[in-house]
Amino acid sequence: MLDVRESRLRPLAFDGNFGLEREALRVTEEGRMSHAPHPFPADHPRIVRDFCENQTEINTRVWPTADEAVAELKSLNADILRAIAKNREYLWPFSNPPPLRGEDDVVPAKFVGKLSGKATYRDYLSSKYGRYLMTYCGIHVNYSFGDRLLVASGADRNALYLHVSAGSVLWGWVVVALTAASPVLDASFFHSAEEGDAFPGFASVRCGDLGYWNHFSPVNDFSGVEAYADAIRGYVRRGLIAAPSELYYPVRLKPRGANRLETLVAEGIDHIELRCVDLNPLEGGLVDARDIKFIQLFLVWCAARPQARLTERDQAQAVRNFKNAARYDLDLARITLPDGTSASVRETGLRLLDSLRRFFEDFPEEVQDVIAFERGKLEHPERRYAEEVRSRFAGTFAERGLEFARKQTEEVENV
Repeated sequence: MLDVRESRLRPLAFDGNFGLEREALRVTEEGRMSHAPHPFPADHPRIVRDFCENQTEINTRVWPTADEAVAELKSLNADILRAIAKNREYLWPFSNPPPLRGEDDVVPAKFVGKLSGKATYRDYLSSKYGRYLMTYCGIHVNYSFGDRLLVASGADRNALYLHVSAGSVLWGWVVVALTAASPVLDASFFHSAEEGDAFPGFASVRCGDLGYWNHFSPVNDFSGVEAYADAIRGYVRRGLIAAPSELYYPVRLKPRGANRLETLVAEGIDHIELRCVDLNPLEGGLVDARDIKFIQLFLVWCAARPQARLTERDQAQAVRNFKNAARYDLDLARITLPDGTSASVRETGLRLLDSLRRFFEDFPEEVQDVIAFERGKLEHPERRYAEEVRSRFAGTFAERGLEFARKQTEEVENV
């Protein structure tokens, strides 16, 4: 445990590092999936491809503040918009894809030579999960506790991250509830012959039951780094997944550099990754910096919580809680905790935010402002991103989405 309320740690409470990843789809001027090759060089350090050839992924540098990380994300996003505008393309600002014309409309990223294994892996994923699921896009938030804070606290780095990861598995559903922004998608996602709006009852389709999940319920081992890695290796040995990267879980522990289990065990845990933030079209398909700041507060709070010893049943319920938090109606969807108590997502979320408010009550006012911003989404439904997105885009999702994407490009080109 690490409690930043201790007097010796308080000045270093927010000593940490942020890195952001953002996926987005390139679309044509008609608002369709682009089939044009990736427009950036293969060795570009910040802009790469994810599953699809038209799925650009931004990887920011590591920054000491959320504001700086979001600023670079915006800058790189502008670079993409300017570059693809030359080919009359836009970036789709939603986590859900534009209208799709069948599996062939989703073109896996092309790799040759020494990287041809990446193409083979994408063929495997296509066969196992179908290509439509691969079109979901989101934001991954990577966070590490600062070295000064770790040294001052005397905390064991690996033990701390395992502790925080277990807490994030138990409580991280609140991030889904607060950042969900993808309630609408095109009906072609379900029936390729149909187009038009669909509302399947989720505030975040990708984080709910229709999202990209494994075909089994993972159970992690947070007792040590080797145990954590071996549990994941076990899924590979049993043929449940082909590689550790196929473990689609909302929380990951990662080493510095290449994300390999061997490196994690040999060199230790460098940071934690939360993979459950939607693209926010109200922020141009990016993210509000206050949400990233809240995630830091949440992880700092988790670090001070009592040890969460999660059983197999607890972890299965934790995944269910993430999916329930992605529902649109937060009064009907429920959260069930290890002690057996159950309440609505809204009620449980408000209690959690109250706990954070009390935890940080003697900290600077801007900390409480972030918590109040998040609380407002649960107290006033119209402030939820999903509510506003549905209000603005439902009825003509494809048309208004394309109009919005065009506007984003025009604003960047006019700067």
